[in-house]
Amino acid sequence: MSSVSHFANDIPKSAFPADVAQGRKSLSWNGIVPGIVLVTMITAVAFSARNVSGFALFSPMILAVVAGMIYSNVLGTPVHAKAGIAFSQKRLLRFAIVLLGFQLTLGQVVSIGAGGVGIVAATLGATFVFTITLGRLIGVDAKLAQLIAAGTSICGASAIVATNIVTDARDEDVTYAVASITLFGTVAMLGFPLMAPMLGLDQHAFGLWAGASIHEVAQVIGAGFQNGTQSGEIATVAKLTRVAMLAPMVVALGLMARGRSSSEVAARPPMPWFVAAFVAVVALNSLVTVPTEVKSAMALATTIMLTMGLAAMGLQADISQLRSRGLRPLALAFSAFLFIGCFSLMLVKFVG
Repeated sequence: MSSVSHFANDIPKSAFPADVAQGRKSLSWNGIVPGIVLVTMITAVAFSARNVSGFALFSPMILAVVAGMIYSNVLGTPVHAKAGIAFSQKRLLRFAIVLLGFQLTLGQVVSIGAGGVGIVAATLGATFVFTITLGRLIGVDAKLAQLIAAGTSICGASAIVATNIVTDARDEDVTYAVASITLFGTVAMLGFPLMAPMLGLDQHAFGLWAGASIHEVAQVIGAGFQNGTQSGEIATVAKLTRVAMLAPMVVALGLMARGRSSSEVAARPPMPWFVAAFVAVVALNSLVTVPTEVKSAMALATTIMLTMGLAAMGLQADISQLRSRGLRPLALAFSAFLFIGCFSLMLVKFVG
């Protein structure tokens, strides 16, 4: 790992355009190369680690996020690699999720049934209300509590960023919420598959539980496919059902914010493009027979890109950020993590 750090830090910083150094967004090829190189190296480490005794049970996606977290929190992430890391975590990861649609059909989507959709919706609503209420009781800032509630109940960092459009919280609060959601979502991704046998969950039940409770889309995919193909597919569908609920949730928060303020608050909820694209690909895959060879190639490419996205997610996880706002918000995020896991499990066991 030290050799990876040495190589990444040797990548010329001049490869970045000036606007990246000033903090503005840039997706020029030269600007993202250093980060993509670093992410690719960690991805290669994750795939190679599966050949080591004891690691074969873990998917490369899980190994990649762990390796990324170790790298960033022990060795530090080069500043000039951040643009490529962000590209891998956002653009590349979402494109991979779209390609994942080639592994699903509408028949499989129907497999979670109306009951599955009901479980997802009930879990989302209950978790959001629980987190906001508990945050008020233990004295967590209301805006920070809303960010943690959105990240836990809907779709992790994407929901936090979208929610902040209407909550307008401080940058430190957004960072704290993202860091805590990443931490507990990673714990769920690593721990839930190990708990499936003890809880007596088959692949369908586990996929529904993972999709209804784990924070990030990528974390759901990592946990779901760790427990089997059917489990991963159901987890993905259940999770994307949660993601689709992001827009109405942001609209509701925007209306609440507008009602509390005399100023005009722009509440234009972003509907994640990859959700619509994923649905379109699933529909296409259901109507058109895709050659087996093409599906196999796409499956491999999807796995590689998902692994790169998770490696980038690990590189973005800064444990030190959790100390910046004290223990109460961390306790709130942990409580929300426990609540969504237990509440959704109860519904899956007794209703699903």
